[in-house]
Amino acid sequence: MNRRDMFKSSAVAASMVPIIGKASEDSGNPEERTTDNWFQVGTGQRGLPDRKETLTFDVAVLGGGIAGICAAVSAARNGAKTVLVQDRPVLGGNASSEMRVHLNGVTHLKPDNRAERETGVIEELLLHNRFNNKQESWPVWDHLLYDFVISEPNLELILNTQATEAVMNGSTIVAAKCWQLTTETQITIRAAQFIDCSGDGLLAATAGALYRSGREGKKEFGERYAPDEPDGWQMGATLLMHSEDMGKPMPFQAPSWAIPYEAEKSHPKRKFKGFQNGIWWMEVGSDGDIIGEQEEIRHKLMCYAYGVWDYIKNSGKVPEAENHALTWVQSLPGKRESRRFIGDYILHEGDLLNHTHFEDAVGYGGWSLDEHNPGGIENLKEPPSYFHEHFHKVYEIPYRSLYSKNITNLSFAGRNISQTHIALSSTRLMATCATMGMAVGTAAALCIQKKCNPRDIATRHINELQEQLLRDDAFIPHRPANDSRDLARKADLIAASSSVSGDAKLLTDGWSRDFEGVEHGWESHGLPAEVLLEWEEPVTLSRVEIKCDTNVKRNIMMRKDSMVSKNFWNDVPVELLKSLDVEARVNGQWVSVGSNDDNRKRLIKFNFDPIRTSGIRINLKETYGAVNAKLFEVRCYET
Repeated sequence: MNRRDMFKSSAVAASMVPIIGKASEDSGNPEERTTDNWFQVGTGQRGLPDRKETLTFDVAVLGGGIAGICAAVSAARNGAKTVLVQDRPVLGGNASSEMRVHLNGVTHLKPDNRAERETGVIEELLLHNRFNNKQESWPVWDHLLYDFVISEPNLELILNTQATEAVMNGSTIVAAKCWQLTTETQITIRAAQFIDCSGDGLLAATAGALYRSGREGKKEFGERYAPDEPDGWQMGATLLMHSEDMGKPMPFQAPSWAIPYEAEKSHPKRKFKGFQNGIWWMEVGSDGDIIGEQEEIRHKLMCYAYGVWDYIKNSGKVPEAENHALTWVQSLPGKRESRRFIGDYILHEGDLLNHTHFEDAVGYGGWSLDEHNPGGIENLKEPPSYFHEHFHKVYEIPYRSLYSKNITNLSFAGRNISQTHIALSSTRLMATCATMGMAVGTAAALCIQKKCNPRDIATRHINELQEQLLRDDAFIPHRPANDSRDLARKADLIAASSSVSGDAKLLTDGWSRDFEGVEHGWESHGLPAEVLLEWEEPVTLSRVEIKCDTNVKRNIMMRKDSMVSKNFWNDVPVELLKSLDVEARVNGQWVSVGSNDDNRKRLIKFNFDPIRTSGIRINLKETYGAVNAKLFEVRCYET
């Protein structure tokens, strides 16, 4: 029996596969390291290392990729004591320096390839990078992610640590048993809510959460791009390379284990354009246990990658590579697919292509249906990806796809959410996953506040979740904000200085961007400029929140080619508001309640002691280069 037949005959080939963790909190590594023969020279004593600890949090986020970062930061900001556990020494997952994948999302809507950029926590990260990493260094990006996370109050970061086993009480996760490689420490993390953003989802699998892998057949969900019959194929992992022009011919000799690239057998879409920044189609997939095969896949990828580079350098077909030499080769494969956990709703191809409207929408996407061919570089006759459909507008992602169907306190964000293989071909993009992360992190904090679980949020508190996401500058298509606590919506007058576009009244229409051709903002005619809100009867205020313009129609992620065009920008957006202040009218006099001359965020917050006021005046002074300032939203709160 060959390996594939063996796999198909085993229990793990089922379409939904629970792996149930029955462990108690005291199981796992041995209780006593009685054979450890430690002699400490400094004290002259022998002893045993005590490397076990138990930590307690409200919310535990497993996986420190982009989705996990957004989930953890959102949970912490919304009042939950949160821990972020990452199994690598750096954050960022596929976007980190270890893999260097562009942080794409809704990057290229047709017909003009414009973005509909994700805002909220993910935009803060990208702006943080644009301000502090103008040299566009990948290792510096790692440390900016680190800075972003450890600077967040209420959030603890644990690196080099993997959650390996769920401790269960019925269908509820009580704790996660973790192993920290660097300190040889067994860490038990207790929490009320768990969010698995690790991609492969080991904790969720050991908890017994239902999941599936492979490709659904056409009939199950009526997916036109699915295979006729279900199979086990999963999209492959990739190894990227980087080379630089050294100014002189640079010879290359392939290692003995390199697998020669057979160009004559390859589909014409396997091209070498931009080879210096890596070739994404150097990938290997699987029709079996893609996690169990990972080390075999890693070795194959190394063999194929060096074979492709040998062809680039020595075939004579890519003469522009003559002076190029490799300066970096990825060692940890960048994964696209493994487990997909089952929620109360399985997102599928039709939802994306038909732009299904979900009452519980909390995220969105718009990358093309980019299904990589099943065998990757081992299936040369097929194109590297099929790009079945390109989107002209965004689609919605429902909250019901972001938590487990059978484990009560378990949520997901990233490629492991409840969806089909075809849906995954689009939703797997990291900035799209970031919208999911922000949603489940916010929902987990709401679960702590309400003393409930994710399904309760879906059935009883979805409006509250959506309103908080919108307030925190997430974007939910076709779902304008309508926060009854926002006193700006009750202002009797909203006016502004002279405008070139929009109307100041749009600042309270619930939309935080221009969308699908409809204007939702106000733009000044030059600077300085001002916006005025007045109430006939004075109100008590202590917060003013403003959403300014960062041009969400243009991408600002870091790219290896540092592209600048109408669709890409490699610096701080010139539209971003740099300097402003806020005044309140108290007893007929304008008094300052806040100023910011070094603003670096789209969502600008001013908090001050409660005052009784009949008016708020926002004075706009300077942008990062644009002649005019544009605002999309003003909110005012009592507490």
